[in-house]
Amino acid sequence: MGTLYLTRMRALRWTASAIALSFSGTAYAQAVEYPQEAEEEVIETPAGIDTIVVTAQKVEQDVQDVPIAISAFTGEQLQAKGVDSIEDLAVIAPSVSFRKGTTSANSAIVMRGVGTISFSIAAEPSVSTVVDGIVLSRSGQAFMDLVDLERLEVLRGPQGTLFGKNASAGLVNIVSRGGSDTFEGEVRAEAYTDEEYRFRGTVAGPLAPDLSARLTGFYGTYDGNITNVFYDEKVNGYEHYGARGIVDYRGQIANLRFIADYFKADDDCCADVRGVSAGPVIDAELGLPEGVALGEDQRFVNHNLITRTLDTQWSLTLSGDVELDDKHTLSVVTGYRNWANEEIREGDFTPRPLVSQFQLHDFGEVTTEQMSFEARVASDPRAPFFYQVGGFLWHSNNTQDFTRRDITCATSTLPIDPLTGGRPCNLSDPVNTAYPTATSNSDVNSSNYAIFGQATWQITDALGLIGGLRYTWDELSFTHIRAPGVDARTGRPATGPGVSGNPAGGTIASGGNGTNTSSGSQNNGNLSGKAVVTFEPTDDILLYGSYTRGYKGPAYNVFFNHTAPANAVPVSEETSNAYEIGLKSRFWNNKVQANLAAFSVIYDGFQANNFVNLNGTIITNLTNAGSVKSQGFEADLLFVPVDGLTLNANAAYADARVRKFNPNPLTNAPDARNGTRLPLAPEFTYTLGADYEADLGSFIGYFNTNYRHTSSQYSDLGEQGLIDAYGLWNASIGFSDPADQYRLTFHARNILDDSYVLLNVGAGSRLQIPRDADRYFGVSLRARFN
Repeated sequence: MGTLYLTRMRALRWTASAIALSFSGTAYAQAVEYPQEAEEEVIETPAGIDTIVVTAQKVEQDVQDVPIAISAFTGEQLQAKGVDSIEDLAVIAPSVSFRKGTTSANSAIVMRGVGTISFSIAAEPSVSTVVDGIVLSRSGQAFMDLVDLERLEVLRGPQGTLFGKNASAGLVNIVSRGGSDTFEGEVRAEAYTDEEYRFRGTVAGPLAPDLSARLTGFYGTYDGNITNVFYDEKVNGYEHYGARGIVDYRGQIANLRFIADYFKADDDCCADVRGVSAGPVIDAELGLPEGVALGEDQRFVNHNLITRTLDTQWSLTLSGDVELDDKHTLSVVTGYRNWANEEIREGDFTPRPLVSQFQLHDFGEVTTEQMSFEARVASDPRAPFFYQVGGFLWHSNNTQDFTRRDITCATSTLPIDPLTGGRPCNLSDPVNTAYPTATSNSDVNSSNYAIFGQATWQITDALGLIGGLRYTWDELSFTHIRAPGVDARTGRPATGPGVSGNPAGGTIASGGNGTNTSSGSQNNGNLSGKAVVTFEPTDDILLYGSYTRGYKGPAYNVFFNHTAPANAVPVSEETSNAYEIGLKSRFWNNKVQANLAAFSVIYDGFQANNFVNLNGTIITNLTNAGSVKSQGFEADLLFVPVDGLTLNANAAYADARVRKFNPNPLTNAPDARNGTRLPLAPEFTYTLGADYEADLGSFIGYFNTNYRHTSSQYSDLGEQGLIDAYGLWNASIGFSDPADQYRLTFHARNILDDSYVLLNVGAGSRLQIPRDADRYFGVSLRARFN
């Protein structure tokens, strides 16, 4: 099955081709190939579990030698398990959940029960996403299609020492496949029920001596899983397309990689579904064919505006490794990314404005430009003492233009609708019908500078120490412009649901400057780091204990209804102190792999949203909510009883709760959220899976199955918005020729047809229903050529 290259240091290897197909963990780093010494011993491993080489400490190591809780998946595994985007990651990765917003800009990853949920463009995620060595500025940038990957890695817990930028709760790392020394190509086509289709084509090969390339293009479309009866069409679908080109140079003393990619998304997603009754008038106005009190089984909406997200993203990345001498390597990665997000949002969730029901529509555009540069020098990792030191520069500019448009009427000259009992607003009546509206313009600049270092000392064959430090300096500034709300028809002052009558600078009476402009800036320095003790009683057992100090930079509550002085108060840094003990082991002649980790993390200055009622609609207020704690355990088991059959199981328990919630500084009123669970933090999840490959003579058979159970959780702070427990069972069966050039696979998703929701707002009045909340089927055909 696999070949394990071992030196006395347990195979700290520098060869990326050793990445094997298996269930385990990994992480990303630039690395140069060191020449193998003649006396190095090569040992054949018994058939069983393949070795995976990982770079969780920015040098390549056997995953079983890395004292970090890691999960990782190759591109082939992601395809087999039906993982097409970051949104699907929770199906297969322990301790990971996902916050689905109405737009990708408002979505977030949560790890071990901790993540940042904010609409502010001056706040960054607690779970960092790294794509080919580049740290993404905002969570929304990560929700792109996962195509032609080398691997995807999940590093749980703070990762601030080596990976830096805002990884106080964890890290998701995406690594693209590179060029090939021989010509090869692949075409993949997929079709699923409900009119979902995906296509992908890849070609790779040599361009010249030491120079190779890879080009990938993809397209996908889906009608949606929700019917909007107002327009009699499906929504919550998508149209995605894009391309990625990679050029690799592999010379005698240097390796270089250049990446250019482009991604476009047009999603009519995500419509909030009403799951409970809103009273007889609104229920009748909605006119849903299946009624309204269907909870998580509701699949109809009646909206006169289709919620949509339009994403355009492109990037340039250059990375390289250069041998400075026979013991030191310089690694560099630099890149530019541009992300434009347009949001069109139905905010009242009804077909028309009534005397008893306002209309609220939102239109927003977010643009993010970011540039970064990292350089790192590493000594020979095969030595008993090895170190790496580096520097990091990063800058991001974020702008947002946002408009909210209301229609309200306290009375109407139109008659009551006899079919619904509702009295519609008369849109031609300038006296009784108002059109409150406002537009905001925000500009946020963020810079991050850091120096870091980490050293590993193998004191004896069994005992080792790892220590690292990172000093970070953040600079953050914002300018926010918004005039008080006006009537769109007359231009006179007007307020309405979610439309404030105060200027961005705040009124003088409230301590503001009385103008339409609010601005602020802050700088912050932080020293974070880690200390790890490792003990290897045998070659197949690793015990470790670690302390990690995590850091997330400061923020501001910059959003549409931002009003000084309250919202202009800086939101301070978020820090985490994490303790972890773990066991990694292989036994029974390389047929069983068992990894365990127990953790306890306290977050101080936790950045979270308060919810405030503004003129009848709920808005958010980012603040340092206080102190929270996440503690629990994770277990991963891999079993290969016979060749071709792989069984896996993992379980994660995380008790993530508020320790002490900070009261609202404006009122200093006591808060009842101490001891409550954090949002989107299920206490217990587990996954059971199996992969089987069999030689059937004239063809090869493949079978994959995966079941994940997620316990109950809450949507918001204070244990609001209960999300019931659910389980997803997926499976696939495929067939290929003996050379695996052509493979036909049949897929079944959510076989038990267990409906569930990703978000529950207002006790069921607004539900987010994902694609795989219903059973569906598909088929894929993959062809390779060379």
